[in-house]
Amino acid sequence: MNQNAPATEPAIRVADLRKSYDDQVVLDGVDLTVPAGSVYALLGSNGAGKTTTVRILATLLRADGGTATIAGHDVAAAPVKVRESISLTGQFAAVDEILTGRENLVLVARLRHLGHPGTIADELLRKFDLVDAGGKRVATYSGGMRRRLDIAMSLIGRPPVVFLDEPTTGLDPQARLEVWRTVRELADGGTTVLLTTQYLEEAEQLADRIGILHRGRVIVEGTLADLKALMPPAEVQYVEKQPSLEEIFLAITGTETTETTEGSLR
Repeated sequence: MNQNAPATEPAIRVADLRKSYDDQVVLDGVDLTVPAGSVYALLGSNGAGKTTTVRILATLLRADGGTATIAGHDVAAAPVKVRESISLTGQFAAVDEILTGRENLVLVARLRHLGHPGTIADELLRKFDLVDAGGKRVATYSGGMRRRLDIAMSLIGRPPVVFLDEPTTGLDPQARLEVWRTVRELADGGTTVLLTTQYLEEAEQLADRIGILHRGRVIVEGTLADLKALMPPAEVQYVEKQPSLEEIFLAITGTETTETTEGSLR
């Protein structure tokens, strides 16, 4: 994550966002602010309204009330400008399995009418450690490789704001760590990331700030330290530390990683 994000105008600002379907209230006054160049994790259980929030911010859905701005552009009044400023990666990789990884990237660059699509594709293959797989059909890729390619495709055109809607859903532990590394690199490069997730550990590892969405509202928001301060002081106890299931899995499969899963932010 980027601990030294510049103090500029927030990349995302949401105030009193509301959305209902018939008599079902999904968003009941959502407020959140995401500083530029940071990772913001929006936590919530299924049905809390995370995806609805992202779809509204990405101009795919119209809100019933409230305001939202992305990179200084009003979501309702200037949707074209917003779309030029964002990229959205959903819960499932939107890649063409028949094409190679490089062909997927070239296709998107051409659809965006960018010059030198082959050069763009090659640069992204290097950035996301997919050079060796670039000439292979995506059908042969692992889950982590597909997700990395999906995120790479979403960065074509260099959008300043990226939405990742539950990006590690269905991935195995190693693939999840690969995606985490990618998200950190995005933030370190100045990209603003709004991440929705159900995995608390994911938010701990990645987020500069965390918002908890419950029953259509952000009920608490802040850094991990802020959220921990809401709890009673911890009691000091001496216990035998047992390895987590994830640590056991990675050890048995012989996977080497420098990541830790002990719930501490980097």
